[in-house]
Amino acid sequence: MNIHLIAIGGSAMHNMALAMHKKGYKVSGSDDEIFEPSKSRLEKAGLLPAKEGWDVNNIHDGLDAIILGMHARSDNPELLRAQELGLKIYSYPEYIYEQTKDKVRVVVGGSHGKTTITAMILHVLEHCKINCDYMVGAQLAGFDTMVKLSQEAKIAVIEGDEYLSSPIDRRPKFHLYKPDIAILSGIAWDHINVFPTFDNYIEQFRIFTGLIEPNGTIVYCELDPEVKNVCEAVRPDIKKFPYGIPAHKIENGTTILTETGLPDAACALEIFGDHNLMNMNGARLVCNQLGVSDGQFYDAIKSFKGASKRLELVSRNESTAVYKDFAHSPSKLKATTLAVKKQFPDRKLLACMELHTFSSLNENFLREYKGSMAVADEAIVYFNSHTIEHKKLKPITEDQVKQAFGGDNIKVFTDSAALLKHLEGVDYRNKNLLLMSSGNFDGIDFKQLGDKVISS
Repeated sequence: MNIHLIAIGGSAMHNMALAMHKKGYKVSGSDDEIFEPSKSRLEKAGLLPAKEGWDVNNIHDGLDAIILGMHARSDNPELLRAQELGLKIYSYPEYIYEQTKDKVRVVVGGSHGKTTITAMILHVLEHCKINCDYMVGAQLAGFDTMVKLSQEAKIAVIEGDEYLSSPIDRRPKFHLYKPDIAILSGIAWDHINVFPTFDNYIEQFRIFTGLIEPNGTIVYCELDPEVKNVCEAVRPDIKKFPYGIPAHKIENGTTILTETGLPDAACALEIFGDHNLMNMNGARLVCNQLGVSDGQFYDAIKSFKGASKRLELVSRNESTAVYKDFAHSPSKLKATTLAVKKQFPDRKLLACMELHTFSSLNENFLREYKGSMAVADEAIVYFNSHTIEHKKLKPITEDQVKQAFGGDNIKVFTDSAALLKHLEGVDYRNKNLLLMSSGNFDGIDFKQLGDKVISS
């Protein structure tokens, strides 16, 4: 097979290129900008384009498939040439399905928890030596790439994002995977630039559950009322497995499961927080469907340290811990701040988040953040007016943000240097710091800050 990736430099796309190269396909690609770590990883595999930019000469009738990334535009010259030649053009999720259509497909959907649940399932299957293909939205410890597509594996575990498939395919990605086993973790309005109303957003999850293969399975969080409504209405041929929070206790900052069915019942975990415990329970039920017993699951999951940037420990000493998290939506902020507060009830919490995504910077969506960091002793919200300009959104003010989040514990910063100076000047004795963003607060080095915090 000879394939060409338009916009090969993206996080997902360059991992696809590496996966197909490893499978033995002839791979080429193009992009108008390629950053690290994509650049080095492509170069090491001999897949880095000779020059940046688009070139119609890359497209010829010897190509078996074109994979179109979201970074490309609908008027991309290479895309137009491929259309002119009548070549087969796939979106990224379409090609994932094409490569896995003869496998048992596990698709992990939901507004939050997708990457963590996918990572948990992969960790357990790896521990149990069960071969599987996968696609996950973060680089995981112990896995070379975020995508694996092989001839041999009979199972494929796919993180099912609800965002759009490609510039010319406006369907949500997770509508294209047709799961045999689906899991739905939660529904909380996101991507308002694509789904302008909550009802419209919920409808995408109804469609997703309607695309489960005949006699398939849905595993779902019954504590989320929207998820419960959607999943209890699925076709009668679909097997349903609801889950909630497993019985547990917290001792000296460690979460211990208390009812596992194991000989000594207790199972100490590296992870914590109600949302992670729910994610774990969902992953367990999925693994059961793949032939993994509860005993095997718990034996494996006790060594799971979490997915990258999902409540990831940056630094710690005896009285302080610094965590970073990808959280940016209201429901994620609430769950993550509550998790850290409950895990360390005797410590104060400074929670700091960045408004970075299209939805979070929209003045009409801001009100959704009301009370989302209320449990923090001090909460900081950061945004950059240049980011708002770049996204062509209406400007917002510091006062608007403070009012939207509510509470007397909120401070608002719009200058990264001033924010860093403030964070470095805090007395962290018996206090934790939680940094939440899908970005990096315009250049803050989390590890450097974390090391400074615990040494102060």
